[in-house]
Amino acid sequence: MKALAPVAVAPKHKAPLGLRTVAMFEAAKGLVVLIAGLGLLSLIHRDAQQIAEQIVRLMGMDPAHEAPSVFIDAASKLTDAKLWFYSAAALMYSTVRFVETYGLWHELPWAEWFAVISASLYLPFELYHLWENRNFISLAVPVINICIVIYLARLLIHSSRTKSHPDAGL
Repeated sequence: MKALAPVAVAPKHKAPLGLRTVAMFEAAKGLVVLIAGLGLLSLIHRDAQQIAEQIVRLMGMDPAHEAPSVFIDAASKLTDAKLWFYSAAALMYSTVRFVETYGLWHELPWAEWFAVISASLYLPFELYHLWENRNFISLAVPVINICIVIYLARLLIHSSRTKSHPDAGL
């Protein structure tokens, strides 16, 4: 009986760490918005203003101060129809983020393009928010987004060079 020769198995390719990091960041955004959307659904047929007041007190904040009062006022204007709308919008946003995550994780070219375009679309709003608020969080969001856009754009440029000049990647 003849022994079978061992079969060489090519190691499974993994997406670059940076791309996987961006994918996980997109998944995290999708998850946070999905949880927020589900939280909004839980407010249907309930007194959102009363719940907002309880949350403010639970956090040890004074409901009379500006930020808590804006939160309570916004909650007082919620209707069941608005809650359904915001929840549906959150579900759509999350679905887009999860599809993008899948595409980035599996290095699908459309996902890289999609991520560059979608991240770029938010930049003007983020920069305006930074200009208006001038705080660390307002600075961190556009900086992270700009880094993601630059990283993905570089990947796309490298990918297009490799495809047009196959020896360029060596």
